Amino acid sequence: MAYVIASPCIDVKDGACVQCCPVDCIYEGERTLYIHPEECINCGVCVSVCPTEAIFHEEELPPAEAAFAAANRAFFEAGVSALGSPGGASDVGKVAFDHPLVVSWPVRVMD
Repeated sequence: MAYVIASPCIDVKDGACVQCCPVDCIYEGERTLYIHPEECINCGVCVSVCPTEAIFHEEELPPAEAAFAAANRAFFEAGVSALGSPGGASDVGKVAFDHPLVVSWPVRVMD
């Protein structure tokens, strides 16, 4: 896996990363965004535009955010979204659910 979206994105979903991703590998869940591990080309452009600093290379995830590596990967598997590798987020659109880790995360109230 290349990059991972962690907890600062939950309930924010700014979307700047989606707009700049050259391979359209950032998918939208109900409360957060997810980077497809097989579609990401490891360019890092998303990191530079994320206003919440929610995107990390998997090897650089802070210890408190480590579970998000598995959550991002599992989001695409049969037990969660069953999206597999559709080859582009824009064709899929928003998915009306999230990985259980995100579902259980405390709701962030935005001002």
